[in-house]
Amino acid sequence: MIEKKPAPPLKNDYRSLALYSGCEDQYFNMTPDLSDYLASTTVLSVAGLTEYIQALLEQDEQLLQVWVVGEVTSAHSHRSGLFFTLQDPDTGAAINCVAWHSQRQSLATLPTAGEQVIVLGSLRLYPQRGQYQLMVWQTLPAGEGLRALRYRQLRDRLEAEGLFDLERKRSLPPHPQAIAVVTSPQAAAWGDIQRTLNQRYPGLQVLLSPAVVQGDQAPDSIVAAIQRVERDGRAEVLILSRGGGATEDLACFNDERVIRVLAECSIPVISGIGHQRDESLADLVADACAHTPTAAATLAVPLLRDLHSEHQERAAALRSTCSQYLEVVGVRVQRQKLRLQRFQIEQQLQQHQAAVTRLRQRLLQVTRSRTQKALQQQELLGQKLLTLEPQAVLKRGYAIVGQDQTVIRSVTALAPQQELTIHLADGKLKVKVTEILDSGAG
Repeated sequence: MIEKKPAPPLKNDYRSLALYSGCEDQYFNMTPDLSDYLASTTVLSVAGLTEYIQALLEQDEQLLQVWVVGEVTSAHSHRSGLFFTLQDPDTGAAINCVAWHSQRQSLATLPTAGEQVIVLGSLRLYPQRGQYQLMVWQTLPAGEGLRALRYRQLRDRLEAEGLFDLERKRSLPPHPQAIAVVTSPQAAAWGDIQRTLNQRYPGLQVLLSPAVVQGDQAPDSIVAAIQRVERDGRAEVLILSRGGGATEDLACFNDERVIRVLAECSIPVISGIGHQRDESLADLVADACAHTPTAAATLAVPLLRDLHSEHQERAAALRSTCSQYLEVVGVRVQRQKLRLQRFQIEQQLQQHQAAVTRLRQRLLQVTRSRTQKALQQQELLGQKLLTLEPQAVLKRGYAIVGQDQTVIRSVTALAPQQELTIHLADGKLKVKVTEILDSGAG
């Protein structure tokens, strides 16, 4: 290593220069005594100094693989590679770059004069010219390219940790009784999810954990909303959702804080973010992924009508199986009777007849028992369907209060003298609010 020593001070305040007045006979030498510089400084050769600088540049860990952003001011293609200059548009600083022919096919974008790019490479110094150059391995367009680079780096790191492995995916409960939704209460996604869940599985408990789903505050808000669901403990499935938007609008769903809280969530997670063209890291870490909020709600619960139809099909299949079995057994009985008739042995005939009677009784008992259980199950499902029917609910004494096709769910939405419509089991009433009583007044 070369020992760095400060240059010796000059003996006067004048510049260390030889000033020429323009006439060869007038020369004023104002250079200090050179012995002050030569006394304590080691003289290096050009090669030695160049080797030292080369070692500094090419062995620096931060420069072995460096990302550089700038504007391409010139680009020339050669059979050995692509040579271009990268310049800082603010300061004018520039660096020569080369992408060798072997690397050219792997470049995401080819440098073009006037374009902003991000390049990945390492520094090399050429002693013969005393110049350094950036050996380029990859080039990306700036702006969106930088965002894509950060996305890929985060995705690769989380994938290496196993957060996206299929083995981590949990199956969704077939018949959940409570579902939590993390989204903005003002978003259309919330209305779509409510409507879909109510149509597919009436009576389901749907819990909203509100969150900001766009902007700088969104990641912390989403994390807090998910943690709120876990503390509550009622939900069996969590839906994280928002409608589609620009790439920057969905950036919060690529935030590492959100991804890790989803990975650590104690209940299965369904993501319903954006449209089909959008894919976020939240989609990759979720246990199930849907392309829209409506599709996420569809994944969460089965269609109750389908369950009833499936039960009816199973009951019909059971009856058919029993009938076929009885028919097969009847054929066997007839064959045994014919055999007994051929042997003409009264005692054996009586024994076989007794055995057949026992088998028949046992078969009838098993068949009746299974049929009875199937009918009871069918009746229970039928009763459940009847209790969920809106008209049946009204017949039990309940009423629906509404105004202009809107259902009133809270007294906070009402005002005195407001006209309302009350739906009863056998008709409707028009009423006017005279007084609003506090909900705690009894």
